[in-house]
Amino acid sequence: MKLSPPTTAFDGPATEALPAWSPAPPAPPPRPHGRLGRFLRHPFTWWVLLPTLIAATYFYGIASPQFVSEARFVVRSRADAPQVSLGAVLSGAMGGGTAVNEGHSVRDFLTSHDAVMRTHERLNLVEIWQREEADIVARLRHDDPERLTRYYNRMVSASYDATTAVVTLRVRSFRPEDSRAIAETLLGLSEHLVNSLSQHAREDALRVARDEVAIAERRVVGSREALTSFREQHQDLDSVGSAQAAAATIAQLEAAATAAQAELRERMAFMRPDNPALQSTRNRIAALERQIIAERARRTQGDGALSQQLASFERLMLEREFADRQLASATASLETARMEAQRQQLYLARVVAPNLAVHPLYPRKLISVGSIFLGLSVAFGIGWLLVAGMREHAA
Repeated sequence: MKLSPPTTAFDGPATEALPAWSPAPPAPPPRPHGRLGRFLRHPFTWWVLLPTLIAATYFYGIASPQFVSEARFVVRSRADAPQVSLGAVLSGAMGGGTAVNEGHSVRDFLTSHDAVMRTHERLNLVEIWQREEADIVARLRHDDPERLTRYYNRMVSASYDATTAVVTLRVRSFRPEDSRAIAETLLGLSEHLVNSLSQHAREDALRVARDEVAIAERRVVGSREALTSFREQHQDLDSVGSAQAAAATIAQLEAAATAAQAELRERMAFMRPDNPALQSTRNRIAALERQIIAERARRTQGDGALSQQLASFERLMLEREFADRQLASATASLETARMEAQRQQLYLARVVAPNLAVHPLYPRKLISVGSIFLGLSVAFGIGWLLVAGMREHAA
C-alpha cells in the first residue's frame, strides 16, 4: 500500500497577492423590493387610494346619520277651477296662470335668506344643526346669517315640477323630529306668504274700486251743481217743460189765427167790405200773426233763446245721467270686489304632509365613497398622461 505524500497548509496552487492600491470589489446589486413596497410607493396609492380610505373611514365610522322629512304641496287659485272654454284649455296647455307664478315664488322664498331668518326666529336653527349627535364635518360651525343661509341651502331643498305644479320640500337634520319641525315651520311660512300675496291682490282690487266710486261721486256732484246753477241762472226748473209750453202757446196762437182767418172768409161772403166786423176780424188776425212771430223770435233768436237754453239743459241732463250710471257701475264693482275680497283667491294645498323619518337617508355612504374614488381615479389618470407626455417630449 502506497501512502500519499504529506501536505502542508500552504500546499496548493499559488495565489497572486493583490496589490494594496487595488479598488474594492463592486457592491452586490440591490435586492428587489416586494410587491407591498412597490404598492406603497406607487403614486396611485397616495393620490387615490389613501383619500378614498379616509373618506370611507369618515362615512362608515364617523359621519352622523341625517334624517330627511319630505313634504309636497301645490299653490292653487279659484281661477284654476275646471273650465270648458278654449281660452282656459290653451292657458293650461301653455302653463300660464297666477297659481303657476305663485308656485315659483313660493319655491324661491323657501331657499331665501328671509325664510332662513323667519325659521330661525321660531326654531333656533343654529341649535338644531349643532346637536351633539352631529359630527364635526357635517355640523354647523358658524352662526352668522350669511353662512347660516349657505348651510341652510345645503340641508333644505325645494324643487318645482312644471308638469304637475307640485313643490317638493326636503329637510335634513340630525334628529327626525327636528326635520319635521323645520318642514312644518316652512310650510306655515309658505301659507302665510300665499295669503299675504292674495291679500295684496284683494286690497289692490278694493282700492281701485273705491277710487272709481269716489271719481263717480265727484262727477255726480259736479253734474248736479252745474244743473242747479243753470236753473238759477235762467230761473227755470225745467227747460224741456218750458219749451213744450212755448210750443203749445205758439200752436194755440196759430190755431186762433187759423180760426180767425176762417171766420173772416165766412163774413166776407155776406158782409160789405167796409163792415166794422170785418175790420175787427182783420185786426185780430194781424195781432195773432204778430204774436206768433214774436213768440218764435223769442224762442229761437238771441243769447237767451229757448233753443240754446234747451240745448244746454239737455247736455247737463245727459251728463247727470251718465254720472248716475257711472256711479251705479262703480258701486256694483265695489260690492263685487268686497265679495271677492272675502273669498281666498290663492291657497296652499298640502299633497304630502311632513313625515317623521325612521331610517336615515344621509349620508349616502357607498355613493359618496364611490364618487370620490372615481373622481380621483379620473383626475390621477389625466395627470399621469400629462406627466408621461411631458417626459416623452423632454426626452
